[in-house]
Amino acid sequence: MTRDPGWRTTVVTTTKDTSRGYAPSGKDSGVVKPKGTPNIRAHIGLETVEMRSRKPDWLKVRSPGGLNYLRLKRLMRAEGLHTVCEEAGCPNIGECWEAGTATFMILGDVCTRACKYCGVAHGMPTNLDLDEPRRVAETVARLGLDHVVITSVNRDELPDGGAGIYAETIRQIHEIVSSCSVEVLIPDFKGDDEALRVVVEAGPAIIGHNLETVERLHPHVRPGGRYWRSISYLGAAKRINPQMLTKTGLILGMGEEFTEVTQAMTDLRAAAVDILTLGQYLRPSSMHIPVARWVSPDEFAELKRIGEAEYGFKHVESGPLVRSSYHAKEQAREVEAGAPGVIQEIIEGDVLAPAEVGFNFVQLELGRPGRPIQEVRDG
Repeated sequence: MTRDPGWRTTVVTTTKDTSRGYAPSGKDSGVVKPKGTPNIRAHIGLETVEMRSRKPDWLKVRSPGGLNYLRLKRLMRAEGLHTVCEEAGCPNIGECWEAGTATFMILGDVCTRACKYCGVAHGMPTNLDLDEPRRVAETVARLGLDHVVITSVNRDELPDGGAGIYAETIRQIHEIVSSCSVEVLIPDFKGDDEALRVVVEAGPAIIGHNLETVERLHPHVRPGGRYWRSISYLGAAKRINPQMLTKTGLILGMGEEFTEVTQAMTDLRAAAVDILTLGQYLRPSSMHIPVARWVSPDEFAELKRIGEAEYGFKHVESGPLVRSSYHAKEQAREVEAGAPGVIQEIIEGDVLAPAEVGFNFVQLELGRPGRPIQEVRDG
């Protein structure tokens, strides 16, 4: 056992073989596995940014540490909860936590997928915390929030991918804090229509699922997912509930071309996605794929203009430090949902992801032998 600086006792379950990729220690809900090499075929011949290179001035943020930040950190640890703000190293953590907002990350802190850009640990989860929805809802109440964002790791080993825990968390928040709107940022649940329906029918204000990158780069940096599955999942959410606000995000600076970004906009609008976020990729460690380039604030501003004026997104939140939940409360209050789009049925739902058919990626697959899941009912 070891004591981390967040006042929580954690079990270190990481592999010591970091030569095979990113494998952080101190995770408390599973066995951590390395993510594999940070080198991808799409970067061959591309001049990338060195890890130690100086970042542009527009990416500099103040280090967190204010009173609200420390209070929220203690509360999260006391309740045994996780935030994606911490796990993924969000640059806005100081700003958001000082304002009393955070994005809860449910279903543990170990993800069954091995995305090449993500700071969340990859491995095999070893428990399912059935009491987590109650603790999240009570923490929302203690913080006095009127809008909350819930996301999660992927739990591909679960029959429903964790959809039931999402739905119960939404219901518990609505029951305890009826005035609080809930936004969820969900996995693709391997294209399971019923899992999506379970979450949508629980009544979130916004349902989000991040596309993350353009079609060409998708199999390289997100080997556990599929490009059209992600897009169509958002279209299917509007089929289930036409009044549902839908949202997605792209990370820029991983090697995409401008025309590929606008093509992704076209594809997303075919599924009638309402809200798009665009932000700069920031390399979590030397064991993640390198940054291909720094995207300037002017480029982000132009993409916002194009997305709203030319492609018809209801709102585009675009900037170097923008992440999925940035200004989420304002979006929930001010944006009105559009009608369903051309794409309403799930595409590639039964097609294996690249990580499931090849041996060049590190990925835990559904049904692979591992430690049994243990249900945890006590807080």
